[in-house]
Amino acid sequence: MSDARAIIAQLRRGEEPSAEDLAWFAQGLADQGVSDAQAGAFAMAVCLRGLSEAGRTALTLAMRDSGDVLHWDMDGPVIDKHSTGGVGDCVSLLLAPALAECGGVVPMISGRGLGHTGGTLDKLEAIPGLVTQVSPDRLRDILRKTGCAIVGATANIAPADKRLYAIRDVTATVESLDLITASILSKKLAAGLEALVLDVKIGSGAFMKTADEARALATALTDTANAAGCKTTAVITDMNQPLAPALGNALEVAEVMRVLTGEATGPLVEVTAALGGVLLANAGLAPDVQDGADMIVGQLRDGRVAERFGRMIAAMGGPVEFVENWPRFLPEANVIREIAAPHDGIVQSIDGEALGLAVVGLGGGRQVEADVVDPSVGLSDVVRLGARVTKGQPLAVVHAVREDAARKAEAAVRAAIRLGAGAPDIPPLIHERIG
Repeated sequence: MSDARAIIAQLRRGEEPSAEDLAWFAQGLADQGVSDAQAGAFAMAVCLRGLSEAGRTALTLAMRDSGDVLHWDMDGPVIDKHSTGGVGDCVSLLLAPALAECGGVVPMISGRGLGHTGGTLDKLEAIPGLVTQVSPDRLRDILRKTGCAIVGATANIAPADKRLYAIRDVTATVESLDLITASILSKKLAAGLEALVLDVKIGSGAFMKTADEARALATALTDTANAAGCKTTAVITDMNQPLAPALGNALEVAEVMRVLTGEATGPLVEVTAALGGVLLANAGLAPDVQDGADMIVGQLRDGRVAERFGRMIAAMGGPVEFVENWPRFLPEANVIREIAAPHDGIVQSIDGEALGLAVVGLGGGRQVEADVVDPSVGLSDVVRLGARVTKGQPLAVVHAVREDAARKAEAAVRAAIRLGAGAPDIPPLIHERIG
């Protein structure tokens, strides 16, 4: 019979509990069989002592199995993508329907905004009437109709993670690589995936600021997911500037619609294709990564992804004619004005985290969990690294509810975008693939 105190003591001594003990502890997290104090001590012991690769995999599977594990009977491989979080990152809204158009089935279980980064569910909910919390049966129905659905996790998907995550947030153990890996993958693996691609962000707008941090997380995630039986590759992508030129929920949906209707291309499409190419190759839907990426770009260009996206929106309760009339449905802020460059120069650096926090300050994210997000606010038309601007030319456009909020965001944007002389070093958009 396992015992919480004995498991914690093992970890504290640097010994690794058995897979059976970790499964028992995870079930105790889910059914309240272990106390908050014991959960906090467990998280701290893992944070300080770490787990082996086998231990990390065992903990991930134990947390996955603490609740429902979905099983599918679909006509294509069940595949998904996860991002570690960035700014202006609305890839999921493009990638899910593009993968479905290429033959995949995509039950994309997504999250809400975290810290300075935006949340996919918050973006989708900028569309009136759309519901992201659905039952497993409703999810199956949407997938059979459209091939893709972007939804929130039900209460019984990896409930051990939900409890442990809340404990980690108040015990300074969020940064543990083992606990981050188990948290991310327990929810993804509970979705019954056959293949997964991980978008690990690096740079000023990411949680991982250095190459070593990003590579360590990417390696831990891919090793663990593959050991758990899900074919997984990580792609390390750049987040030293916003991926799309907009930050904020409705504004990012608008950028997605511009891509889907042929009005925009650029980094957002490039990252979508890179991730999609890897996933199609891993799932056997493309002969190799480059062919897969070409398939994604081709599907985006010919309008079929837009049509599938519209079907998904309608199936989730949104307007049937959203794709045809999207500007009519997205909310607009009361105050919209340009943020002028203070002097001539070339954009040397962009503090993506500061831009994300400016959007949170406008009401586009959450300071605390109970905050209500305003989908209309944010930043649009954000300049890119290396752009030459003259004094008075816009660095971005702020969308706010009130003038005082707009002024505060304007100051934050000016501080976040550094101008200077000479061309800056612009990092590649795709750094490397792992796994």
